[in-house]
Amino acid sequence: MMNLELDVQGFYRKSFFNHTQPSSKWMAVFLWLVIVLLVVASLTLGVQSASAAEKIPRLNGKPDFSGIWQTTSAADYDLEPHSARIDAPPGPGVVDGGEIPYKPEALAKRKQNFENRFKADPRLKGWTLGVPRGIYYPEPLQIFQRERDITIIHQFGHSIRTIHTNGTDHPRDPNDWWLGDSRAKWEGNTLVVDVKHFNEETWLDRSGNYHSDALHVVERWTLIDANTIEYKARISDEKVFTRPWDITVFLHRHREPNFQLVEDYRFTLDYDQYYPYPAERAPKAQPK
Repeated sequence: MMNLELDVQGFYRKSFFNHTQPSSKWMAVFLWLVIVLLVVASLTLGVQSASAAEKIPRLNGKPDFSGIWQTTSAADYDLEPHSARIDAPPGPGVVDGGEIPYKPEALAKRKQNFENRFKADPRLKGWTLGVPRGIYYPEPLQIFQRERDITIIHQFGHSIRTIHTNGTDHPRDPNDWWLGDSRAKWEGNTLVVDVKHFNEETWLDRSGNYHSDALHVVERWTLIDANTIEYKARISDEKVFTRPWDITVFLHRHREPNFQLVEDYRFTLDYDQYYPYPAERAPKAQPK
């Protein structure tokens, strides 16, 4: 072994310091060692991947998304790459390819939304955030799962969304909903959710990216380990965008002791001045 080590070191000295060609024997030894290291690394990664897959929680044989989740992404500030500004930290964006493919006339409205964002953003009124914005909004959400459906409760506004997993289709005569209508199927370990029948009252982020009532979202939920969800969404809207486009964010499980959602009904803030009723304005008790 000592001779091998010395010879290998000699190989390096001759090859790289003296700029001479190593012998074919030691070149073969060197390549063999590289191959062994690559095989060991590949096997190690494979074992780690298999171990992570085995630890994924399951319900009725399917991945179980139950729990409280939250993204660390800055997607809600702006889905596209952006520099720092007064109302947002800098961010790389989450749009595949970087830019949202707006139609020219729709881009003009998006710019108008951006200019008016401090007053026009629906979240400032406490309105339901919609899909997909509610997923990457920087507040937690809780998922309850059973065989026939999945329920998502958002801390913001306490909005509740149902994803039907029982094989039913979208209603034939639908309303236009804030959260759309969600119907899902399993593709292996990935939950694929088709969402449509939206109204046009929500934005996609606080920078003014928006949609119309023709919004169609296809979500892909995948547990990559027990505490991390990869969330992908393909967004299309024939009235606003020239083609479908995709986003990717990650959700992380809250594991703090006793962590729970806290009511965030900010649409009631305008009424706080009336509750509780000020004592000085309360009617005087009539003497008996």
